[in-house]
Amino acid sequence: MSSRAGSALPLWLGFRFYRARQSNSFISFISFASTAGIALGVAVLIIVLSAMNGFERELRERFLDVVPHAELVGVNEPVHSWQTMVADASKIPGIRGAAPFIRLQGLAQRQGGFQGLSLVGIDTSLEGQVSGIEHYMPADAWQALGQDENAIVLGQSLMDKLGLNEGDALVLFVPDLSGRQSGKLGATRSHRFVVRGSYQLGGELELVTAYASMAHLARVLEMGEDVSGVRIAVDDVFRAPKLIRELGFTQTQYLYMSDWTRTQGHLYQDIQLVRTLMYLVLALVIAVACFNIVSTLVMAVRDKTSEIAILMTMGLRRSAIVLVFMVHGAISGLLGTLLGVSAGVLVALNLSGLARAAESALGIQLLSSDVYFIDFLPSELHGQDVAVVAVMALVMSLLATLYPAYKASLTEPAPALAGR
Repeated sequence: MSSRAGSALPLWLGFRFYRARQSNSFISFISFASTAGIALGVAVLIIVLSAMNGFERELRERFLDVVPHAELVGVNEPVHSWQTMVADASKIPGIRGAAPFIRLQGLAQRQGGFQGLSLVGIDTSLEGQVSGIEHYMPADAWQALGQDENAIVLGQSLMDKLGLNEGDALVLFVPDLSGRQSGKLGATRSHRFVVRGSYQLGGELELVTAYASMAHLARVLEMGEDVSGVRIAVDDVFRAPKLIRELGFTQTQYLYMSDWTRTQGHLYQDIQLVRTLMYLVLALVIAVACFNIVSTLVMAVRDKTSEIAILMTMGLRRSAIVLVFMVHGAISGLLGTLLGVSAGVLVALNLSGLARAAESALGIQLLSSDVYFIDFLPSELHGQDVAVVAVMALVMSLLATLYPAYKASLTEPAPALAGR
């Protein structure tokens, strides 16, 4: 027998042992259960990781397209020379845009009480550099914000909650802050706005934030050329904390420095926490399925004791016996991994469509835009995730074969054949 044939013999025997009908049907059932368990764990892990990738993508491309990456706000007074601040921001690598804003906190009157509201005054000629809010509202509403008038654009959820329609008047009550430096606040002031439209984004932002013309707010608040602060957009959202500090430390006015990781970072942290927990849980599911390989091989070794003894008397080395049963068990892991990867990739690529079909068939809504910043189940498949999951499952299944294969190699031919 050639050395090449000799090296291939354990692989061939392991494959034959796997294909051979076991004399004990219970062994076949456990072998099937281990393969199915690995396939299920791999598939679900790929699907969950793809869903988490989808949420992270929507957070980055949709939510953070509207929420400011970072902002500088005046401490107890408006920002005086915002043009200089915008010019300074343009000199810092990594900052792709800056725009001024005026923020006004107040109460909007509605039937049965009041609704807290954060009104943001924007300059439509500059806002596109830091926010994509324009893409979430009708063109006529955006044009109204570009004019020096009392137009206001509400989130659709807030508009429904207040019972307002386009063209209705909205009265916003705000505290008179003219005397706050002396520690005395004046009487509440009211400002009248006309609803010119709504934007649809989803989540809490749509319930508490409205937009108006910055020029109009500056006039009614008697701020002149001053603004509440300056917002910036960055190329890499995870560098926002560093870049806003780099910009803030170059200014002479006292400023509050804030970034999205402080105001909205909990969303990203929640996504990462769920990803980590699901990875751990489903990895344990795969590990439990791999333990079934141990049970399968232990019983297979007992079932094949006489065959092992005959092979050893014919000159098959103990190391080859180890390889035979490693191949026997590894085939279950390989088959389960291939089935799981195939099913997981197929579902992950069509997850959003499948979720919509399930919602339509069952009459339910998996994600509510009133709670989350999206109302659909996103998915983004990463080849790296598929590779890591597949390798992890294969390594676990291979490790599970070591002990039973080693015990098979300890079989003594004479006692095994005598008891045949």
